[in-house]
Amino acid sequence: MDFRGEVEAAAQRIAPHVRETPVEFSPHLSEVGNCRVHLKLENLQRTGSFKLRGAMNKLLTLEGDLRGRGVVAASTGNHGAAVAQGAADLGCHAVIFAPESAARSKLEAMRARGAEVRLAGDDCVLAERAARAFAEEQGLAYVSPYNDAAVVAGQGTIGWELDRQLEKIDALVVAVGGGGLVSGVAGYLKAVGRQVDVIGCSPENSAVMHASLAAGQILDLESRPTLSDGTAGGVEPDSITFALCREVIDDFVLVNEAAIADGMRSMVAREHLLVEGAAGVAVAAYLERAERFAGKDVVVLLCGANVDAAVLKELL
Repeated sequence: MDFRGEVEAAAQRIAPHVRETPVEFSPHLSEVGNCRVHLKLENLQRTGSFKLRGAMNKLLTLEGDLRGRGVVAASTGNHGAAVAQGAADLGCHAVIFAPESAARSKLEAMRARGAEVRLAGDDCVLAERAARAFAEEQGLAYVSPYNDAAVVAGQGTIGWELDRQLEKIDALVVAVGGGGLVSGVAGYLKAVGRQVDVIGCSPENSAVMHASLAAGQILDLESRPTLSDGTAGGVEPDSITFALCREVIDDFVLVNEAAIADGMRSMVAREHLLVEGAAGVAVAAYLERAERFAGKDVVVLLCGANVDAAVLKELL
């Protein structure tokens, strides 16, 4: 994949539809690691998640007549909201397949943006299979949450922004589910010559990409419930992100549910930032490995803010 060319083209393509999110210095996290921690605030993105970047880039690369017939996606919430928002912006219909375990608030966010939501199975891989089958049957475009070069390039525009926003980046900490986010962001930074140490992280309860990378092949594993619902679930057998993750991730950290909750709470208490579980994973992973970052410039990517109100109430 030509990370530099495809990401820079995506940045220009999606610019009218997404926010360039700010980077903020974190005194608290910097003190913990005796380093300089910068928070990339994708929790402030439209739809409350980085997912809008990849979804919008994919939609904009579809031929107009194909896009006009409608699009199909599968999602636990954030990708679905992004596809729904993108479809609404571009005047087409979206059908989103979601696992039955998806948070109600995230399903409502898709519907509020005009999407038709269909429940299928209890895992995101099953929802993805149902969505792909429906798209093929109806002759509609399928918008993958991660297994698509255009989606990866869209997520990579975060790296394009970081390259312009920060003079120095020694390390990047980012949550990993299907791998589209880390592949795009880290792939771009490394393609433009940044010597960045990329730390992928996942919840212990759902770490399919981590286990797959360790095994050297994509595994079909069961995921347990986790606060990080945005990264939960399996990885498609043919996903392009497996090879990309193997290429760009330098280290991997798994965190437990208590650490994720602490990470989410610390962002509210210390930074006055609302974040969802997947962002809490990145904060927790940074805290777990803080000693390795002494004296360095670190980016912790806060990938989203879409936490269910009941979950947030219990955490706080």
